[in-house]
Amino acid sequence: MAAIGLRGISKVFPNGQAAVRDVTLDVADGELVVLVGPSGSGKSTVLRLIAGLETQTAGAVLIGGRDVSAVAPQHRDLAMVFQSYALYPHKSVRENLAFGLQLQRVAPSAIAERVQQTATALGIEALLDRKPAQLSGGQRQRVALGRAIVRRPQAFLLDEPLSNLDPQTRVATRAELAMLHRRLGATMVYVTHDQEEAMTLGNRVAVMRDGTIEQFAPPLDLYRQPANVFVAGFVGAPEMNFIAGTLSSHGGSYQIASPALKLDDISATVPPGTGAPRDVLLGVRPHDIELTNPGAGNGVGGVQVIEPLGATTIVHLRTDVMADQLLRVLVPPDTPVAVDESVGFRINMDRIHVFDARTGVRLPGTSG
Repeated sequence: MAAIGLRGISKVFPNGQAAVRDVTLDVADGELVVLVGPSGSGKSTVLRLIAGLETQTAGAVLIGGRDVSAVAPQHRDLAMVFQSYALYPHKSVRENLAFGLQLQRVAPSAIAERVQQTATALGIEALLDRKPAQLSGGQRQRVALGRAIVRRPQAFLLDEPLSNLDPQTRVATRAELAMLHRRLGATMVYVTHDQEEAMTLGNRVAVMRDGTIEQFAPPLDLYRQPANVFVAGFVGAPEMNFIAGTLSSHGGSYQIASPALKLDDISATVPPGTGAPRDVLLGVRPHDIELTNPGAGNGVGGVQVIEPLGATTIVHLRTDVMADQLLRVLVPPDTPVAVDESVGFRINMDRIHVFDARTGVRLPGTSG
């Protein structure tokens, strides 16, 4: 296996569209790094640049410390797994796994051994003589993974490989992929638009938007200390609430003033020396808010929607502090609440995030 490095790579298409802008990224040998972001964020283009399927406009691609920017895809010794399984329908699973090795003129005995080892690792030994049409979606995806694994490349590039699976199979296959990565110790770059998938799979996660990396960090760091409003809103489900307000300082203590919202002193959250006054966004995750009797908390809202999820329930409140959207509150499933009821809510002020309203950047020291 080998480390992968990107050095200021950019990709501008002939129509002038900049798909990737000055991206620098290091993937350690044996690490699983996930690129996550909305559609059009550039994550798949980055993967294609690593593979050599696209040529960068600027910057360099390193594999194992060697600049491969001018090396053809077939000579980069990388294996790609796509959203489409792309299996040969007329070949058996065994033949699908062996085909790439046959093209490399590997000895038949070595091919048989590697195919058997790969099938055992993926738990598909019983499927070796079946055709793809006889397999489920999850089984086909494991065969597609196996076809990449059997080659023993320097690194694996996976472009939304689980997106065609039903939710239950997707979760199961995701767990299998995580275990497989640990067994192989393989270098993997994995692309997805699903933030839950990114958080559960990645050793580190790069959150992308508009062709740039907004933050690159371990999953829990993204959740606990998002660099900006975009990352905070993208990572975590249900999505973080954002409340507009004004940060002020009086006698060395900090407060946030917001319409119809009563907030305690937040000096323990905002570090000394933070410039004030300034317009801010108060970020609060739904599980860091609790429902109270009206007037007993930080504010009051009217219940608009109740979403029972089994282990938890999401309550959506219409409030004066978020006139254009609903405040999401995560509560235990047995919480007595009804639509159109007026309730109070209390924010855990030890778990808030404060962002500069102009730049969207999180103020240092604020975390939840």
